[in-house]
Amino acid sequence: MSKSVSVLVTGSAGRIGSAACVGLLARGHKVRGFDIRESADIDDAVVGDISDFSDVSQAMAGIETVVHLAATPDEDDFMRRLLPNNIVGLYNVLESARQANVRRVVLASTGQVVMGHEGPWPITTEMPLSPRNWYASAKVMAEAAGQVFADVHGLSVVVARLGWCPRDKKHADALSLDEFGKDVYFSPADAGRFFACAVEADLDTNYCVVFATSKPVQKARYDITSARNLLGYEPQDTWPAGTEVVYE
Repeated sequence: MSKSVSVLVTGSAGRIGSAACVGLLARGHKVRGFDIRESADIDDAVVGDISDFSDVSQAMAGIETVVHLAATPDEDDFMRRLLPNNIVGLYNVLESARQANVRRVVLASTGQVVMGHEGPWPITTEMPLSPRNWYASAKVMAEAAGQVFADVHGLSVVVARLGWCPRDKKHADALSLDEFGKDVYFSPADAGRFFACAVEADLDTNYCVVFATSKPVQKARYDITSARNLLGYEPQDTWPAGTEVVYE
């Protein structure tokens, strides 16, 4: 393992956020959680609003790396939900990270930024963006903003286009009926492994975009070669491994 670093995980009370915290803590990193609600099993956890710059800036103190997951997690009312949480929150994280001299930000994007593609499979990071809703469009902005902060301010930015990690039983039941969804499934354990790799990777570029999923059931839909080569990430799970956590 590389040396232990201090990591702020925004959205730490969510399904992927809690998995990221578990994976980072298991690797010996110092984790601070940040969420609008209490984060379980994290000693250093801050309750705050991602749309409040002061809250985010205070949580950023003493942090070396950020894993930014806090967001409204799917299509929703733009003005009331997506704008404050996914756009203003993005600004707050990147700008407060810049001011705090944070070394790296891992930005959560989504496979939905290439939702319009129907093959050829697997979709690669070089293929054109094809969002189909406001949620995905906001994630396109996140990717672009990350590149700005990398190119202009020298921040190390890893954009992670995440697969489908079910948040609850209803979400998992929907995935169980979706063959494409099973191929882009992202288990909690693999999420923990991925974010540890993204935090620890010794990169020779300030900006990269990677897909992050578990192993496909039938065929690879998203090409995770960049995650393997740049970050050293290797998935271990296949649907439905790990879904038992949402059926408890």
